[in-house]
Amino acid sequence: MSMMKEFKEFALKGNVMDLAVGVIIGGAFGKIVTSMIDDLIMPLVGKAFGGLDFSNFFIPLAEVPAGTANTLAAMKEAAVPVFAWGNFITVAFNFAVLAFIIFQMVKTMNRMKREEPAPAPAPVATPEDITLLREIRDALKK
Repeated sequence: MSMMKEFKEFALKGNVMDLAVGVIIGGAFGKIVTSMIDDLIMPLVGKAFGGLDFSNFFIPLAEVPAGTANTLAAMKEAAVPVFAWGNFITVAFNFAVLAFIIFQMVKTMNRMKREEPAPAPAPVATPEDITLLREIRDALKK
């Protein structure tokens, strides 16, 4: 079998296509959840804790050049190595929310996949010869 034919057979299998679609949708879904965390949830959490911005909690690991703003973005732009523990908390929270949402989706899909109990078997039809014999018996009794 030629390599191209074998590759075509592999690439067109259902599982590979399903995986590709899942990865693409997962990437887009991850961006939606990231935006939800960064733009909606973390500002509310920060406000609840007195206006804290977790993404700007860091510890510089080298001397900070004079005139550099005290933000994580400015530190990274100035190439100052930082221990960005606040950003890590935000990313970890993002992961936890994403994992919970995926867990709920899988749980729902599993519930939908569960086979419903098989319906009770229909009563077995009486064979025609038995029915005729019963009719004859009933006619003779009269």
